[in-house]
Amino acid sequence: MTTEAASASSVAAANPPVRRLADWPAAGLRDLAAEHGTPLYVVDLDRVRENADRLRRAFPDAEIGYAVKANAIESVLETIADTGLGAECAAAGEVVRALDAGFDRVRYTAVNPPARDLDRVVDLAADREIAITVGAEDTLDRLAERGWTGELFVRVNPGVGAGHHAKVRTGTDPKFGVPGERAAAVVSEAANRGFDVRGLHAHAGSGILDADDLDAHRALVARMGELTGEVVDRGIDLDTVIVGGGFGVPYRETESPLDLDSLAAATREALGSAEGRGVSGVTLGIEPGRYLVADAGVLVTRVNTVKPTPETTVAGVDCGMTDLLRPALYDAHHAIRSLAPDAAERETVSATVAGPVCESADALARDRELPAPARGDLLAVGNTGAYGYEMANTYNSRPRPAVVALDDGESRVCVRRETIDDLTRLEAER
Repeated sequence: MTTEAASASSVAAANPPVRRLADWPAAGLRDLAAEHGTPLYVVDLDRVRENADRLRRAFPDAEIGYAVKANAIESVLETIADTGLGAECAAAGEVVRALDAGFDRVRYTAVNPPARDLDRVVDLAADREIAITVGAEDTLDRLAERGWTGELFVRVNPGVGAGHHAKVRTGTDPKFGVPGERAAAVVSEAANRGFDVRGLHAHAGSGILDADDLDAHRALVARMGELTGEVVDRGIDLDTVIVGGGFGVPYRETESPLDLDSLAAATREALGSAEGRGVSGVTLGIEPGRYLVADAGVLVTRVNTVKPTPETTVAGVDCGMTDLLRPALYDAHHAIRSLAPDAAERETVSATVAGPVCESADALARDRELPAPARGDLLAVGNTGAYGYEMANTYNSRPRPAVVALDDGESRVCVRRETIDDLTRLEAER
């Protein structure tokens, strides 16, 4: 093996394509729970950096914008900004947070943006580098009314969808983007009205992982190459073609990680197939979110009730759909692990891990094979760094959990635990 090959192998070993729940040290998680209480989110910023490095190596020439909606905690945003990635924001609040975190390149890609959001972003764009993506023709009018004609992308509905659940397959939903057959005309209109049109944008869906998703992604990229060619034929030069769509992570322990290098090669091949239309000089843009942060996060919860039933053993825990919404919203699977020191010695039972919310949807897992639970046990829920704390809510007047960041061997609270007083502080006094 050559020196270069040995070095590459060493890097790959130190930075595997996925971090499994079993890779988190149980004793360390127990110590954090003892110090900070439960439910508790833990986010490993070193792992976030590793994921960013892997993306950079797979897509060395691409413009990479982190999808802020995956996790907008300040410490996470600052970590990603320091890697040199840009930020892709779905709302004005995300734009503000991205700028505050130090991102140099920010793109606002809103769906049906509220007037107050447009007002805020246009105001911020007066002296900051912010690009705006429009997904409807009348958004051009709304921006022109506000006197903004800056760096613009046109979002296209490509007619191609992919992702882990029907609710996140945006590529075939008419809510998202200008119809493909209208894309070139809308770009021409924007250019004629004085907007600084920079490129096209499309999003197939979230959680691209398997072969079918990869085929859909390849079709999306090829379609965007064709549309870029149509725009070039109209005499309009574009800088960037952004093919959004969240790169997936294996939520099930039996799933293989995304082959990032194959995905990158397929993306370049699909975009390159349109070079005959004059698009060879266009920069590729990607917008990963969960890929950067999902396996960098874990949620720790404590068992407070054990109820044997004829159907299952119910392990009642102190976190639920208010803390982690994905299982209730998407029927999403998250690995669950007992952190009990003697877990390996216990009998395995079929367990339902249920939260404290009075909804039948409030279960983190059903019929899951786990070491027999006991009151006081700690459980860890894997791959919660993306859309975990970010989607946490205060239904039932339940305060949101704390978040602890791990950074270069040290731990610190980066989001304090919410209190009931916090929940009521915005209510107007009578």
